[in-house]
Amino acid sequence: MTSLISKQRVLVIALFVMASLGTFAQQPVQMQALIGQSLAKLQQPTPEAFVNCIAEMKRIEAMFPDSIQPKYQMALQSLNFSVMNPHAPQTENLLKEAEQRITTLEQMTSADPSDVCTLRGFLYMVRIVQNPAQNGQRYYIDVMQNYEKALKLNPDNQLARQLQQKFFEGMKQQTGG
Repeated sequence: MTSLISKQRVLVIALFVMASLGTFAQQPVQMQALIGQSLAKLQQPTPEAFVNCIAEMKRIEAMFPDSIQPKYQMALQSLNFSVMNPHAPQTENLLKEAEQRITTLEQMTSADPSDVCTLRGFLYMVRIVQNPAQNGQRYYIDVMQNYEKALKLNPDNQLARQLQQKFFEGMKQQTGG
């Protein structure tokens, strides 16, 4: 279990770095700088660092309400926190907010559909991590379909590829395969 958690932490660090590089070129320089500063604080991915980063992303989102990147980062970092802390007191609220952001992104024509599918798959994956016995069968297909769709839309989506691989590894461990 400890090795799984440490692997998740390494994955989270890699994921947030890749995700932060994605759509920066399209955003205002000031917003890029603020997001970069916030993500840099996740060098030590502690629960407190994630909660602070998410709060900063909410403030950036308020400053740039029509921008995709703060919404995307807020959802992604909420999911990263939640997968590492599935039973923390604030997890449920963060998941609800992440789901709202994902729904908002789905309605934004300029949002990358592959990224949105990746977030949606990650959300379902976190639900399974919270309660594998209850949610495994319920969300398994949703996770698979969202990652497959994300990769069909963008075969170069490294976040989707890594999360899908992590999901398969976790399922093998759970089923003993």
